[in-house]
Amino acid sequence: MSTQPLSGIRVVDLTRVMAGPFCTMLLGDLGADVVKIERPGTGDDTRSWGPPFINGISAYYLCVNRNKRSVTLDLKHPAGQEILWRLIERADVLVENFSPGTIERLGFGYERVRKRRPEIVYCSISGFGQTGPGKDRTAYDQIVQGMSGLMSVTGFPDGEPTRFGVPIADIGAGMFAAYAIVAALFHRLRTGEGQYIDTSMLGGQVALLTYQAGIYFATGEAPKRTGNAHPIVAPYQTFHTGDGYVNIAAGNDAMFARLCRALGLDHLADDPRFATNASRITNLPALVAAIEGALAKYRTAEVVALLDAAEVPCGPIYTVPEVFADPQVQHLELHQRVPHPVLGEVDQLGFPYRFSTSPASIRRHPPLLGEHTEEVLAELGVSLAEVAELRRSGAV
Repeated sequence: MSTQPLSGIRVVDLTRVMAGPFCTMLLGDLGADVVKIERPGTGDDTRSWGPPFINGISAYYLCVNRNKRSVTLDLKHPAGQEILWRLIERADVLVENFSPGTIERLGFGYERVRKRRPEIVYCSISGFGQTGPGKDRTAYDQIVQGMSGLMSVTGFPDGEPTRFGVPIADIGAGMFAAYAIVAALFHRLRTGEGQYIDTSMLGGQVALLTYQAGIYFATGEAPKRTGNAHPIVAPYQTFHTGDGYVNIAAGNDAMFARLCRALGLDHLADDPRFATNASRITNLPALVAAIEGALAKYRTAEVVALLDAAEVPCGPIYTVPEVFADPQVQHLELHQRVPHPVLGEVDQLGFPYRFSTSPASIRRHPPLLGEHTEEVLAELGVSLAEVAELRRSGAV
C-alpha cells in the first residue's frame, strides 16, 4: 500500500471556523495525523452554523473537517493544559488561528513551545498578521476581501463592488498556510530546524491580485471592474446565447480567427478594429455586439459543441448540481461519499490533485465533538479512569 506524502506527520490543530480548519484538512488529506482540539461542550464555532443542518450536524462544519480526530480540552484548565503539552511534545506541526496575542496569554506561544519542542513547525493564521499597526483588527472574510482590493475589481462597472461567492480570504489563507507548512517541513528534513510561520488572510488576498496589481504597477491607476470580461484579453468573457449564457476565451489571434470561422463571422478576423488583442480590447463593445448577434440563433449546448469542434475554449455556466453531474467532474472523483457514524454516509469534495504513487484519501469522516478524546489520551498513556476524572473536573 502506498504511503501518503505526510504520513507520520502529527499536527496539533488549535483552529476553528474556516481558514485554519481548511489548512489542517489539506494536511490531513495528504496523510497527516491531525488532532483537532475543541472546547468541551461547544467545539468549533461552525458546529452550530446553519441552516442547513443534516440530522443536526452543520453542513458548513462538515465541509472542512474530514481526516481529523477530535479531542475536547479546556485550555484554561491546568489539567487540560498539561494534556496539550503532552500532545505538543509528540507533534511535528502546531496550527492556531486565535486573535494575535491570545495563544501567548494561554501559555502556548511559539517561544514557549519552541523551548519544549525545538523541531516543531508552528503556524499562526490571522486576519492581518501578528505584527504591525493593523494586527488587532477583527477579521472576517468579507472585511478582508474588501480591504485587499479584490472586491474593487469584482463586479460590473455600473454595479457595487462584489464579494466572491465562496470565502476566498479564508480559503486562500488556509491554502497558503498549508503550502508554507509543507515547505517548512522540507526545510526541517534538510536542517533539523523547526520554525515559526506567520500567515494572514490579508496577505493571501493581496497575493491573489496578480495581474490586477500588475495593471496598477504599470499604469499607476486603479484597475476597474469589468464584470465578466477580462481586462486584458478579448474576447474572453460571458456572452448571451439563444437560451442563456456561455463563456468564451479566445486567448490569442489564432483562436479568435477560429471563433470567427465557426460563427460565420470571417469578416471580423480581417477587420482592423479586431486584428490584434490590443485593438479588440479597444473596440470591445463592437466586438461583443457582433459575437452576440451570431450566438443568438444557437442554444448554449449548440455553441459549446460548435466551439469545441473548432478548438475554441468555451463552456457553460453550471449551477452547483450541474457541476456534480458533469462527466469529467465525476471522472476526476470530485464528489465522494464516506461513512459517518450518525449520517450513514456524508458527501465530501474530492481532491484537486492526483498522485501517481501516494494518493490523497478520505480516511476519516468529519469527527463528532470529542469523538477521539479517549483514543488520543490513551496514546499519551492516560487510563480510562484518569479520563473519567478529567471529564469530572471539566478539563476534557
